[in-house]
Amino acid sequence: MNYLKKLVEEFHSTVVATIDHKGLPQTRAIDMMLYDEKGIYFLTAKGKDFYQQLINQHYISLTALKNKKAISLKGKVKCVHHYYLDKIFQKNIYMQEIYPKNTRDILEVFCLYEAKGEYFDITNPSSIIKETFTIGNIENKEGYLIKESCIGCAKCLEVCPQQCIVLKEKAEIQQNHCLNCGRCVSICPVQAIERVR
Repeated sequence: MNYLKKLVEEFHSTVVATIDHKGLPQTRAIDMMLYDEKGIYFLTAKGKDFYQQLINQHYISLTALKNKKAISLKGKVKCVHHYYLDKIFQKNIYMQEIYPKNTRDILEVFCLYEAKGEYFDITNPSSIIKETFTIGNIENKEGYLIKESCIGCAKCLEVCPQQCIVLKEKAEIQQNHCLNCGRCVSICPVQAIERVR
């Protein structure tokens, strides 16, 4: 909920990607309007290509950037019609000028309800912060992991740009600082590091 709040209240505007009618990626700027325990809400007009893509594809990817911080989400969307429409207009007053009086009936509300997310902060470039989160009941285990076959040679520590690998009984990656660059994989003499998707 903390990341959804950040996305709506601090970032607000996002770049959302779908696939167009030719099978090519298409992006547009979309404001994230509300959030609750079920997901995050945004809207679009029925006459837009974006609306048709959402209806047909049921999936989006989005990114918001602000002051060297980013939130990205990818997941399933569903149309909830006019659910929360009045609340969206109350909370986002500028929408009342874009769609005054009774013209808002052309709008449909969508909910991103099942998604994998990532918060990325490079405010301090020598010690980035990366945290993952989910909306809905899905797993979000992606990145590089070191298996039990690690021999503790520490070669991966030497090549890590963020110095986020620590050596205990075996090497261990501190996921909240990992760039997922893969340098550790190429140096490991026993192939003990694997990419998890």
